[in-house]
Amino acid sequence: MATIIEELEKEQLNQNAPEFNVGDTVRVHGKIKEGERERIQIFEGTVKKIQGGSNRTTFTVRKFSNGVGVEKTWPLHSPLVEKVEVVRRGKVRRAKLNYLKGLRGKKAKVKELVK
Repeated sequence: MATIIEELEKEQLNQNAPEFNVGDTVRVHGKIKEGERERIQIFEGTVKKIQGGSNRTTFTVRKFSNGVGVEKTWPLHSPLVEKVEVVRRGKVRRAKLNYLKGLRGKKAKVKELVK
């Protein structure tokens, strides 16, 4: 039974899923349907957490819009996510950046990873 479920999940995986980590600044191109029209809207922010596994993997992106913090959770392998661009790599030591919620301005920034 478990092997059947695993096979179904492998079929649903997005083959060109991007490689990014927590702390990276990403630009998510998401499809939005308004009535009969469909358009792509860009959501740019810092990856706060990545959770789940297989085809259930989700990631949460946090940005500031008009001085208000906005978080949105995206399914990684969803057809509604057109593509994910990595704008810059972040240097963090945590798996989940929940502490960003209480910070504003420069303190809410993540240091850039320099290789």
